[in-house]
Amino acid sequence: MKNMKIPVKTAVIIFGILLCALPVSAQEIITGQDFFDRVAENYQGIEDYSADFEMTVEDTVMSGLIYYKNPNLIRIDFLDPEEQVLVADGEIIQVYVPDYNVTLTQRLKDQTNPGGFATGEGLSLLRRNYQIAFKDSPDPQPLDNSSEGSSELVYKLFLTWRNTAQGFRQIELAVTPDLYIRRMTAVTADRRNIEFTFKDIQVNQSIPMARFEYDSPPSSNNFDNFLYGAE
Repeated sequence: MKNMKIPVKTAVIIFGILLCALPVSAQEIITGQDFFDRVAENYQGIEDYSADFEMTVEDTVMSGLIYYKNPNLIRIDFLDPEEQVLVADGEIIQVYVPDYNVTLTQRLKDQTNPGGFATGEGLSLLRRNYQIAFKDSPDPQPLDNSSEGSSELVYKLFLTWRNTAQGFRQIELAVTPDLYIRRMTAVTADRRNIEFTFKDIQVNQSIPMARFEYDSPPSSNNFDNFLYGAE
Protein backbone atom coordinates (compact mmCIF):
# COMPACT_ATOMS: atom_id res chain seq x y z
CA MET A 1 0.00 0.00 0.00
CA LYS A 2 1.31 3.40 -0.90
CA ASN A 3 1.89 5.89 1.88
CA MET A 4 -0.89 8.49 1.84
CA LYS A 5 0.01 12.01 2.85
CA ILE A 6 -2.76 14.43 3.73
CA PRO A 7 -2.11 17.87 2.26
CA VAL A 8 -1.42 20.55 4.88
CA LYS A 9 -4.47 22.62 3.86
CA THR A 10 -6.76 19.57 4.20
CA ALA A 11 -5.32 18.74 7.62
CA VAL A 12 -5.99 22.28 8.82
CA ILE A 13 -9.63 22.05 7.65
CA ILE A 14 -10.13 18.69 9.40
CA PHE A 15 -8.58 20.06 12.61
CA GLY A 16 -10.89 23.07 12.43
CA ILE A 17 -13.96 20.83 12.08
CA LEU A 18 -12.88 18.82 15.11
CA LEU A 19 -12.49 21.98 17.16
CA CYS A 20 -15.96 23.17 16.18
CA ALA A 21 -17.36 19.87 17.43
CA LEU A 22 -16.05 20.53 20.95
CA PRO A 23 -18.38 22.08 23.58
CA VAL A 24 -18.10 25.84 23.87
CA SER A 25 -17.03 25.55 27.52
CA ALA A 26 -13.98 23.54 26.50
CA GLN A 27 -12.83 26.32 24.20
CA GLU A 28 -13.17 28.97 26.90
CA ILE A 29 -10.34 28.44 29.34
CA ILE A 30 -10.83 30.46 32.54
CA THR A 31 -8.92 30.52 35.81
CA GLY A 32 -10.34 30.13 39.28
CA GLN A 33 -9.83 33.87 39.76
CA ASP A 34 -11.83 34.60 36.60
CA PHE A 35 -14.70 32.40 37.78
CA PHE A 36 -14.63 33.97 41.26
CA ASP A 37 -14.88 37.42 39.65
CA ARG A 38 -18.05 36.28 37.85
CA VAL A 39 -19.53 35.17 41.18
CA ALA A 40 -18.59 38.50 42.78
CA GLU A 41 -20.14 40.41 39.89
CA ASN A 42 -23.34 38.40 40.29
CA TYR A 43 -23.55 39.27 43.99
CA GLN A 44 -22.94 42.95 43.27
CA GLY A 45 -26.29 42.96 41.47
CA ILE A 46 -28.23 41.43 44.37
CA GLU A 47 -30.46 43.84 46.29
CA ASP A 48 -31.66 41.22 48.76
CA TYR A 49 -31.86 37.47 49.27
CA SER A 50 -33.25 34.86 51.61
CA ALA A 51 -32.24 31.25 52.09
CA ASP A 52 -32.40 28.24 54.35
CA PHE A 53 -29.20 28.39 56.35
CA GLU A 54 -27.12 25.83 58.21
CA MET A 55 -23.87 26.40 60.06
CA THR A 56 -21.66 23.66 61.48
CA VAL A 57 -18.86 24.52 63.93
CA GLU A 58 -16.94 21.39 64.82
CA ASP A 59 -19.71 19.13 66.21
CA THR A 60 -22.31 21.87 66.73
CA VAL A 61 -24.99 22.37 64.06
CA MET A 62 -27.24 25.43 63.87
CA SER A 63 -29.93 26.12 61.28
CA GLY A 64 -32.51 28.69 60.38
CA LEU A 65 -33.62 31.28 57.82
CA ILE A 66 -31.28 34.04 56.69
CA TYR A 67 -32.31 37.37 55.18
CA TYR A 68 -29.97 39.93 53.63
CA LYS A 69 -30.63 43.38 52.20
CA ASN A 70 -27.98 45.48 50.48
CA PRO A 71 -25.76 46.98 51.72
CA ASN A 72 -25.56 45.87 55.35
CA LEU A 73 -28.78 44.45 56.77
CA ILE A 74 -28.88 40.85 57.90
CA ARG A 75 -31.18 38.71 60.01
CA ILE A 76 -31.09 35.05 61.00
CA ASP A 77 -34.14 33.45 62.61
CA PHE A 78 -32.81 30.21 64.04
CA LEU A 79 -34.80 27.01 64.05
CA ASP A 80 -32.02 25.30 66.00
CA PRO A 81 -31.41 26.69 68.60
CA GLU A 82 -35.12 27.43 68.54
CA GLU A 83 -36.16 31.11 68.72
CA GLN A 84 -32.58 32.40 68.73
CA VAL A 85 -32.23 35.55 66.59
CA LEU A 86 -29.34 37.50 65.10
CA VAL A 87 -29.93 40.94 63.58
CA ALA A 88 -27.41 43.47 62.22
CA ASP A 89 -28.11 46.86 60.69
CA GLY A 90 -24.57 47.94 59.79
CA GLU A 91 -24.08 49.76 63.09
CA ILE A 92 -25.28 47.35 65.77
CA ILE A 93 -25.53 43.58 65.96
CA GLN A 94 -27.98 41.92 68.36
CA VAL A 95 -28.11 38.26 69.31
CA TYR A 96 -30.99 36.98 71.40
CA VAL A 97 -30.20 33.67 73.16
CA PRO A 98 -33.43 32.28 74.64
CA ASP A 99 -31.73 29.40 76.45
CA TYR A 100 -30.05 31.95 78.74
CA ASN A 101 -32.64 34.72 78.32
CA VAL A 102 -29.95 37.19 77.29
CA THR A 103 -29.56 39.72 74.48
CA LEU A 104 -26.00 40.36 73.34
CA THR A 105 -25.37 43.72 71.67
CA GLN A 106 -22.28 45.01 69.90
CA ARG A 107 -21.66 48.31 68.13
CA LEU A 108 -19.79 47.42 64.97
CA LYS A 109 -16.54 48.95 63.86
CA ASP A 110 -16.41 50.82 60.56
CA GLN A 111 -14.60 48.02 58.70
CA THR A 112 -16.95 45.28 59.88
CA ASN A 113 -19.09 43.67 57.20
CA PRO A 114 -22.12 42.20 59.01
CA GLY A 115 -23.43 40.69 55.79
CA GLY A 116 -20.54 38.24 55.75
CA PHE A 117 -18.88 36.63 52.76
CA ALA A 118 -22.04 35.98 50.72
CA THR A 119 -22.37 39.63 49.62
CA GLY A 120 -20.70 41.80 47.01
CA GLU A 121 -18.61 43.52 49.68
CA GLY A 122 -17.69 40.25 51.37
CA LEU A 123 -16.50 38.69 48.11
CA SER A 124 -14.45 41.80 47.35
CA LEU A 125 -12.64 41.31 50.65
CA LEU A 126 -11.95 37.67 49.83
CA ARG A 127 -10.56 38.65 46.43
CA ARG A 128 -8.09 41.05 48.03
CA ASN A 129 -6.99 38.81 50.87
CA TYR A 130 -6.89 35.30 49.39
CA GLN A 131 -5.25 33.43 46.55
CA ILE A 132 -7.99 31.81 44.46
CA ALA A 133 -7.97 28.72 42.24
CA PHE A 134 -10.25 25.89 41.20
CA LYS A 135 -10.09 23.14 43.83
CA ASP A 136 -9.42 20.15 41.59
CA SER A 137 -10.85 20.99 38.21
CA PRO A 138 -12.71 23.77 36.40
CA ASP A 139 -15.45 21.24 35.63
CA PRO A 140 -18.60 20.80 37.76
CA GLN A 141 -18.25 18.30 40.62
CA PRO A 142 -20.67 16.63 43.05
CA LEU A 143 -21.52 18.88 45.98
CA ASP A 144 -20.88 16.07 48.46
CA ASN A 145 -17.90 13.74 48.29
CA SER A 146 -19.59 10.94 50.20
CA SER A 147 -19.48 7.35 49.00
CA GLU A 148 -23.06 7.67 47.76
CA GLY A 149 -22.10 10.69 45.69
CA SER A 150 -24.38 13.62 44.93
CA SER A 151 -26.60 14.41 41.99
CA GLU A 152 -26.12 18.15 42.55
CA LEU A 153 -23.17 19.56 40.61
CA VAL A 154 -21.26 22.67 41.64
CA TYR A 155 -18.03 24.47 40.82
CA LYS A 156 -15.48 24.29 43.62
CA LEU A 157 -13.01 27.06 44.39
CA PHE A 158 -10.14 26.88 46.87
CA LEU A 159 -8.92 30.02 48.64
CA THR A 160 -5.76 30.32 50.76
CA TRP A 161 -4.90 33.32 52.90
CA ARG A 162 -2.26 35.79 51.74
CA ASN A 163 -1.34 36.68 55.32
CA THR A 164 -2.13 35.53 58.84
CA ALA A 165 -4.26 38.59 59.62
CA GLN A 166 -7.26 36.88 58.00
CA GLY A 167 -9.81 34.93 60.00
CA PHE A 168 -9.59 31.79 57.84
CA ARG A 169 -6.53 29.86 56.76
CA GLN A 170 -8.33 28.35 53.80
CA ILE A 171 -11.81 28.41 52.31
CA GLU A 172 -13.59 26.10 49.90
CA LEU A 173 -16.53 27.58 48.01
CA ALA A 174 -19.12 25.46 46.24
CA VAL A 175 -20.86 27.58 43.60
CA THR A 176 -23.98 26.71 41.64
CA PRO A 177 -24.03 26.96 37.82
CA ASP A 178 -26.08 30.17 38.17
CA LEU A 179 -23.26 31.68 40.31
CA TYR A 180 -24.70 31.48 43.83
CA ILE A 181 -22.73 30.25 46.81
CA ARG A 182 -24.17 26.91 47.88
CA ARG A 183 -21.64 26.08 50.57
CA MET A 184 -18.57 27.51 52.26
CA THR A 185 -16.19 25.25 54.17
CA ALA A 186 -13.38 26.97 56.05
CA VAL A 187 -10.54 26.38 58.49
CA THR A 188 -10.09 29.15 61.04
CA ALA A 189 -6.76 30.60 62.15
CA ASP A 190 -6.88 28.34 65.22
CA ARG A 191 -7.65 25.33 62.98
CA ARG A 192 -11.35 24.88 63.72
CA ASN A 193 -13.61 23.65 60.94
CA ILE A 194 -16.66 25.73 60.00
CA GLU A 195 -19.22 25.09 57.29
CA PHE A 196 -22.01 27.32 55.98
CA THR A 197 -24.68 25.87 53.68
CA PHE A 198 -27.38 27.75 51.78
CA LYS A 199 -30.50 26.13 50.29
CA ASP A 200 -33.52 27.49 48.44
CA ILE A 201 -31.81 30.80 47.64
CA GLN A 202 -34.30 33.49 46.61
CA VAL A 203 -32.92 36.78 45.28
CA ASN A 204 -34.37 40.25 44.74
CA GLN A 205 -37.68 39.56 46.45
CA SER A 206 -38.08 43.14 47.76
CA ILE A 207 -37.68 42.11 51.40
CA PRO A 208 -39.21 44.93 53.50
CA MET A 209 -37.08 46.99 55.87
CA ALA A 210 -39.36 45.95 58.70
CA ARG A 211 -37.88 42.43 58.46
CA PHE A 212 -34.68 43.79 60.02
CA GLU A 213 -36.32 45.57 62.92
CA TYR A 214 -36.05 43.61 66.14
CA ASP A 215 -36.89 44.18 69.78
CA SER A 216 -35.72 41.47 72.13
CA PRO A 217 -38.04 40.33 74.93
CA PRO A 218 -38.10 42.99 77.68
CA SER A 219 -37.44 40.33 80.30
CA SER A 220 -34.08 39.33 78.78
CA ASN A 221 -30.80 40.44 80.33
CA ASN A 222 -28.72 42.75 78.15
CA PHE A 223 -24.95 42.50 77.71
CA ASP A 224 -23.26 45.19 75.62
CA ASN A 225 -20.04 44.96 73.58
CA PHE A 226 -19.74 41.19 73.83
CA LEU A 227 -17.39 40.85 70.83
CA TYR A 228 -14.93 43.62 71.62
CA GLY A 229 -14.92 46.57 73.96
CA ALA A 230 -16.61 49.88 73.30
CA GLU A 231 -14.43 52.49 71.61
